[in-house]
Amino acid sequence: MSETKSYEFFPEIEPNKEYQIPCGDIHKIYVEESGNPNGQPIIFLHGGPGGGCGSKQRRFFDPTYYRIILFDQRGCGKSEPLGETLENTTDYLINDIETIRKHLKIEKWIIFGGSWGSSLALAYGIKYSQNLKGLILRGIFLSRKKELEWFLKDVDQFFPENHELLLNHKDNIKKNNLVKEYTNLVFGSNFDVAKKAAIAWNRFEGSILKLLPSISDDFEGREINYEFELARAKVQLHYINNFCFIDGDEILSKTKVLKNIPITIIQGRYDMVCPPKTAYDLKKQLPHSELVIVPDAGHSASESGILSSLISATEKFKSL
Repeated sequence: MSETKSYEFFPEIEPNKEYQIPCGDIHKIYVEESGNPNGQPIIFLHGGPGGGCGSKQRRFFDPTYYRIILFDQRGCGKSEPLGETLENTTDYLINDIETIRKHLKIEKWIIFGGSWGSSLALAYGIKYSQNLKGLILRGIFLSRKKELEWFLKDVDQFFPENHELLLNHKDNIKKNNLVKEYTNLVFGSNFDVAKKAAIAWNRFEGSILKLLPSISDDFEGREINYEFELARAKVQLHYINNFCFIDGDEILSKTKVLKNIPITIIQGRYDMVCPPKTAYDLKKQLPHSELVIVPDAGHSASESGILSSLISATEKFKSL
């Protein structure tokens, strides 16, 4: 019996080109290209909502083969204005992805998205299936009520101490007003209060990402960029307050338009942010897709089993 090949990150690379693309009257979207300028285009959709891209995310792809495109969604990372929630909905993001495709003169591309990025990839793919060569999705999230309630409330069955830290940030925070109270705090006018609430909010998610997580994973031992952390929390809460501006059940029902698109779904068995049931629901709607359940992983793309499966998929998709 032959052993399955294990993959690790490709070496670090720098962007070949960087852009600030105006999108509407308010936003400028940061876009970068790296790898092979004449290669197969592949675009990375980051998670969150509210996250951003970094140098590590260029390394899922063979730079000799792929034309690697990363961008920061509205209000995120190097896009401007940071933390802006006006004109910031899923429909705007879908339009931004299409604007990027046209700006870079790409006919068809592969989309690679994890967590919230998987939601965005599916929403874009349903609207613009004619522009897709393939989808690589991780940690499937569709922002359905039961998924949000799991992340915001029910996950305390596995991480009671982490969830209690989130609730104990202020005396009046309870399970039933968690999002409302944190929204009031991070959107408040007192920067010191807002940044502390943002750190507490972001730290909670960071503490449950991995199969073997640590409460200090995201913040201990590094300098904290408070502007970035506040923007991340603002954008995420803005989206959560609106069920991420999508109907997850409607997305599932419309995925039939992707029946001829090669799709790989990668899911950690012990994903506490986006449990495997959603990935399974998606697989049932897309029988032709490949569902890879990683038996010893949570949600994070950097866990060895998830990472190896993702890069295995990018290698496999070279044949498209």
